[in-house]
Amino acid sequence: MIAIYPGSFDPITLGHLDIIERGVLLFEKVIVTVMYNPNKRPLFPVEKRVEQIIECTQHLSGVEVDSYRGLTVDYAKLRNAQVLLRGLRVLSDFEKELQMAHTNKTLSEDVQTIFLATNKEYSFLSSSTVKEIAQFGGSIAHMVPENVVQDLREYYKNKK
Repeated sequence: MIAIYPGSFDPITLGHLDIIERGVLLFEKVIVTVMYNPNKRPLFPVEKRVEQIIECTQHLSGVEVDSYRGLTVDYAKLRNAQVLLRGLRVLSDFEKELQMAHTNKTLSEDVQTIFLATNKEYSFLSSSTVKEIAQFGGSIAHMVPENVVQDLREYYKNKK
């Protein structure tokens, strides 16, 4: 069974990586898909986010990284995926994700949404939090893969 793990991943965090690592134990393939979100202003271009994810998932078999502009359920159909994999940190995530799962179900009866609760050590973690801490020079090594630490340092160094 193929699962799509969609998100903006700007940047990918250790919480995201945890969901990917557990997802490959459950599915024959997990396609991590960087989605274009017109409502967000990303720090990194899509191509850079794809590159970051490829680098930090190269130790995993059964992971593919891609990007897509459009509806997630359309991409799932295009890739013959039966599952959308989503991570949950806190109750507010559940409310938002459940609403999206129900919406997706109205768009495609064939695609199921599976939620994985994040490990408690990552329950506080968000890409927004990581970017804010990195912007002010705080330590983020316990929040994101090493390649992303370097990319964020470089980005904010060049912004000054």
